[in-house]
Amino acid sequence: MPALAPLPDEIPLFDLHEGDGPLVVAAPHVGMHIPLDLANRMTATGRAIGETDFHVHRLFDFARNLDATTLFATHSRYVVDLNRDPEGGNLYPGKFETGLCPLSDFDRNPLYPDGDEPDAAEIEARRDTWYRPYHDRLRQTLDRAVARHGRALLIDAHSIRPEIPSLFEGRLPDLNFGTNSGATMGPHLLTVLDAWRAGLKGYSHVLDGRFRGGYTTRHYGDPARNIHALQIEIVQDCYLNSDTPHLYDEARAAPLSKALRPLIDALLAAL
Repeated sequence: MPALAPLPDEIPLFDLHEGDGPLVVAAPHVGMHIPLDLANRMTATGRAIGETDFHVHRLFDFARNLDATTLFATHSRYVVDLNRDPEGGNLYPGKFETGLCPLSDFDRNPLYPDGDEPDAAEIEARRDTWYRPYHDRLRQTLDRAVARHGRALLIDAHSIRPEIPSLFEGRLPDLNFGTNSGATMGPHLLTVLDAWRAGLKGYSHVLDGRFRGGYTTRHYGDPARNIHALQIEIVQDCYLNSDTPHLYDEARAAPLSKALRPLIDALLAAL
């Protein structure tokens, strides 16, 4: 994919819409901005931002009608990955994964010329500048929902290319749900999810398969505190343009968004 031009540097750290309901929809990988000084250091692969979860948040546009809070990244995951352990711990031990400040894309193509990778001091600075403000706000948002309603539902929205040999064999199911083997959602909500999946037509799906939920889902999902978190990882050809795969395809996306709405409604009703 050709490199995308960087956006102006003076942009917010994240895009926040505050609702009053218990639903929070977060999308940590939809950001496309790379500050110009950093973009100038990167390879063409880095500037192409190919691992962006392009437009996945638009599949949840209905969330604002549910009085949800939405929190969407503005900066690329190549600047700092908001869905990684800030201390560098692995999500899937023994599997290849990119780090807090990735050095390569998923195909292991370098994001920086040799010798120009971020050092420990730069990684810490990026953590302070971009990572911590996002997570501080997400924590505040969830705590606010619990204070108001006694409960919160976090939907962590992601998307991915259908085939990435370095991460998994073959093609992923269309919809990949992650609860860290049931640890991030209460049993009553898992029952709702199972019932919705049983009735879903037109999309393949799996629960806690290759992806069981990233840092966000695992860190914030706390059923004992009545904070329930669900990662939804969506294969990109279900909603993006097949010829220009960073463009939103309304004709493909609309049926998927329509299918997801009853799931969110049912989860909220059972919350």
